[in-house]
Amino acid sequence: MDNERLIEKIMQKPELKELPKEDIEMAFSLCFKKEYSDKEQIKCTREILHRVYGAFGSRKLLIAKVRDPEWILRKHLSTRERLSYYSEIYDRILGNFKGVIFDFGAGVNGFSLNFIPQVKYIGVEGIGQLVNLMNNYFRKQKFNAKAIHLSLFKLKEIKSLIKKEKGKKIIFLFKVLDSLESLEKDYSKKFLLETTSLVGKVVVSFATRSMISKKPFKAKRYWIVNFIRENFKILDDFEKGGERYICFTQK
Repeated sequence: MDNERLIEKIMQKPELKELPKEDIEMAFSLCFKKEYSDKEQIKCTREILHRVYGAFGSRKLLIAKVRDPEWILRKHLSTRERLSYYSEIYDRILGNFKGVIFDFGAGVNGFSLNFIPQVKYIGVEGIGQLVNLMNNYFRKQKFNAKAIHLSLFKLKEIKSLIKKEKGKKIIFLFKVLDSLESLEKDYSKKFLLETTSLVGKVVVSFATRSMISKKPFKAKRYWIVNFIRENFKILDDFEKGGERYICFTQK
């Protein structure tokens, strides 16, 4: 079976069918081995994609109609732990910020907009079903917000998206860096180097404990923390609800 047909086969899974093709091709390239059968390549690629996207999705969400935002945030593993702390987190990160928020790898974080009024929100997400879910919600609530279906590996398009907006800008990258690294080593460093200069502030976060067992992670992610310290000016660094947030800007 040729590579194009293998990728089509991989995308037959309902939870994978609306992922950016670029991401699927990258995962497939990591599994391309001569000794692998077609079946093994398909299985390997799907496993990588589930690692990258699986912790941030839920099959119930993929078929959900617009419901109460709290229900959505609780069903999504990435936002469930954040739900009790949204007000504190946004107060600390945003203060009186009035401008444009770019939420890259948004998941369903757009459903937290009730905690951050008077901003323009642009969520970029690779799972097409979640993009549709957020946009339906934004239209219903008449928020100044939109979700865009785009791979974070389309850096040229990402930078163009940021440059088009006027005024104050901030980037959110909540629990996203590990996923980027799963598909391309050191891509998150490249992403930060090329986008931080375009905005006033960047906020990255990563989990400090397991979302399932609640046990603290042994890995402290010094690779990214040290990189940020060396290349940018750290404005704040705090932990809340099993998630560490680092806010920084250009030096």
